[in-house]
Amino acid sequence: MPIVAPSILSADFNNLERDIRLAEKAGADWIHVDVMDGHFVPNITIGPVVVEHIRKITQLPLDVHLMIEKPERYIDAFRKAGADIISVHQEACTHLQRTLQYIRETGAKSGVVLNPATSHQTLEYVIDDVDLILVMSVNPGFGGQEFIETSIQKIQAVRNMLAHRKVFIEVDGGINDQTGLRVLKAGANALVAGSYVFSAQRPADRIQTLKKLSASSVTA
Repeated sequence: MPIVAPSILSADFNNLERDIRLAEKAGADWIHVDVMDGHFVPNITIGPVVVEHIRKITQLPLDVHLMIEKPERYIDAFRKAGADIISVHQEACTHLQRTLQYIRETGAKSGVVLNPATSHQTLEYVIDDVDLILVMSVNPGFGGQEFIETSIQKIQAVRNMLAHRKVFIEVDGGINDQTGLRVLKAGANALVAGSYVFSAQRPADRIQTLKKLSASSVTA
């Protein structure tokens, strides 16, 4: 069954614990945490201290997405704070294979992120060092953006590249009930949804919609 990972980027930070517990109760599989430094992307969000507090709120896996320069400097801090999955951008790493290998050495699952304009072929020589590939279907930095159509082709290409490897293909950006179905049919098996979930009057219903959507796409 595909994974549903609500992104707290769109949650109410005045009531973060409430929203995380709501997502957990609604059946979320992971909690997606977007970390931005104001340099690699034009926004600033949270750091390890907040992740540490989130870890105390939930036992769900914390899927930490580092949209930062030189992410290798902060892997230990986020792992110590409670990250279960740590994803870094291919574009931000001078030595990508070394960084992915080190993430695994800390005990976390390693993820690599592809921006919309980055080819999947950049992963050819690190494919055996990843547990997750995150395909950005918007340009990173802000929530609530419109889904980029060429992401479908990239997801299909990543799925073909993986062959039979057991690697998550996660998609983040513009995910809702319609785009979610399309990316799952293209080969994804994990959905990140932020504004679609947390801007709704009943966020739990949106999580359940995605989970049912996931199930229907597998049997379609």
